[in-house]
Amino acid sequence: MSTTPDLSSAEWVKSSYSGNGGNTCVEWAPAYINSGTVPVRDSKHPQRPALTFPTSAWSSFVTAVQHDELGAV
Repeated sequence: MSTTPDLSSAEWVKSSYSGNGGNTCVEWAPAYINSGTVPVRDSKHPQRPALTFPTSAWSSFVTAVQHDELGAV
């Protein structure tokens, strides 16, 4: 049994933190949160595989970004 969700019909949402420059475009599929998984992909390369994260890990990541706890890359 695969734990990877079927994302063929996923609706993707661009992150509000991606900015308008087009260089850092991250999308996620919010409909999968209730399944315990958050799929994330690079919007510049949507044909590539998405990364999937446990909902709790994604929530921790978003909180860290909101509180500017990750620093500059």
